[in-house]
Amino acid sequence: MRHLYHQLYLTIIASLLLVVLIAGLLWRLAPGDTPGSRAFEIAGELMAAELPPPSAAPATQQEAIDRLHDRLDIDLGLFDGARRLVAAAGRPVPPPPARQSHGWIYGRDGAAWAMKLSDNRWIVARPSLPPHRPVFRLIVFLGGIALAVALCAYPVVRRLTGRLERLQHGVEQLGSGDLSARVEIEGNDEVARLAASFNRAAARIEELVEARKQLLANTSHELRTPLSRIRLGIEFLLEGGGGNRRKTELLGDIAELDGLIDGILLSSRLDAEAVARADEEIDLLALAAEEGARYENCTLEGESVSVRGDRSLLQRMLRNLLDNAQRHGSPPIEILVGRHDGRASVVVSDQGPGVPASERERIFSPFYRSWSGRLTSRGTGLGLTLVRQIASTHGGSARWAPAGNLPSRIEVTLPLAPKTPVT
Repeated sequence: MRHLYHQLYLTIIASLLLVVLIAGLLWRLAPGDTPGSRAFEIAGELMAAELPPPSAAPATQQEAIDRLHDRLDIDLGLFDGARRLVAAAGRPVPPPPARQSHGWIYGRDGAAWAMKLSDNRWIVARPSLPPHRPVFRLIVFLGGIALAVALCAYPVVRRLTGRLERLQHGVEQLGSGDLSARVEIEGNDEVARLAASFNRAAARIEELVEARKQLLANTSHELRTPLSRIRLGIEFLLEGGGGNRRKTELLGDIAELDGLIDGILLSSRLDAEAVARADEEIDLLALAAEEGARYENCTLEGESVSVRGDRSLLQRMLRNLLDNAQRHGSPPIEILVGRHDGRASVVVSDQGPGVPASERERIFSPFYRSWSGRLTSRGTGLGLTLVRQIASTHGGSARWAPAGNLPSRIEVTLPLAPKTPVT
């Protein structure tokens, strides 16, 4: 059962069916001759002795029935062998059954006792006052139903509350700072899906916190380098040395520091999904041509494809890809825009040696440096991180995708813009 309400509903139904089966079994096994039925049978025999013979006039038989009615204070009906009413007194009684010699019969005004006499006539008797309702028995019966439902529902409810308690314990562990807290997924219903959602959320929180720790640690290291160069440059200037060359270097260090801070802020905002992304239709081929014009030895091929998103973010993504190829690769740089598996595709490649297969995912991590491959030159270490984050913000992905004689190749795929209906 995949839904919790199915379990609860079927538990109640099963409990009620169990009560019905037990009640039926008790009714089946109960003795047929009760003290009440025996008393009616004796009364019927005594009344038969007081009745005139079947050949007596109808008025005589009616007088006998009226006399018995007044004496015993019961509703009476006398029927002949064909079950036709001969005489009656009190409230109407139901006719005797076709296949029964004696026993209880039921009519609109309640139960009555029917007995066949030796002369084939029938006597049907019923108390003239409504029978006293057995309130105590009714209370006991309803109490038994409630007890049966409670006993049948307890295992299901206890199992459910136990799972919720374990889920609550996991939430408390996570809230107390244990980011590795997880809960066991039991079953396949709403509670199990809630536990799976909690585990995914806890894993995401742990991943984000760990990424923040690494980002802060790497940021402190990365900031020291340009700050140290700026401090040394200022000291040289104060001493009167360096001239214009030193000033140019200082301006470059300041620009690098500014770019690093800007990249850190943008990465944090994208990671926290706090960027108010615009939603406009953008031609990727035109955008790639605009960005590629800023670089030497850069060629562009492909077809016009449109996506929806933030123009400034997509510009930043393309610029980071081209900066990465220029800084760490070898010219010429090639941009290919097209479609791949029903999505828009942007591929930036160069003639560099690429990176080992073991590092093709790690290069998208913040401040990652590869000393065995091509990423050895100076840079902020956030370029490809922002590329993947911007692609993810737009519902796409970024990956290192070597092909043929191009080992240095990065592909970004994005959802195509929906076609505008023609009016």
